[in-house]
Amino acid sequence: MTAPDSPRSSQSPPPSGTQGDLELELMGLANALYNLGTTVINDSTKERDKPGGGKQVGLRVNEVINHLGAIEEMASTMTTMIPMQVLADIDNARNPMQLTRERLERAATENQFMNGKIVAIESYRNYLNDALIQSFPELEQAIRPAKEES
Repeated sequence: MTAPDSPRSSQSPPPSGTQGDLELELMGLANALYNLGTTVINDSTKERDKPGGGKQVGLRVNEVINHLGAIEEMASTMTTMIPMQVLADIDNARNPMQLTRERLERAATENQFMNGKIVAIESYRNYLNDALIQSFPELEQAIRPAKEES
């Protein structure tokens, strides 16, 4: 099952090719890390007195190492670049989906602000051209082509 903020539902298959293999390997790594964490907690509490209890942590660590090794091998064939800011945000426990939404909202706000500026400048230019033509009718031929472009 994927996280609730995952871009893909749990029923859809991973993409084909190297990207899909990498995604499956990353999911396997996440599961291995989760299993390692639960094993460490269990071993440090009630199950540490059981015979062979400490061996489970070693097995879980080996699973994590195997997944990391497989990911390292796949990394040599990948050409996808990930911005350092995204990796830094993930390291700082910030959700990439939340960051994407915030950046899209910011871009939309800035876009609306710039569109407002453009409309204001066009309106001012049209008002200025009309005033110039009214005051200096001989300039109408020079101003009119610029007025028709807008």
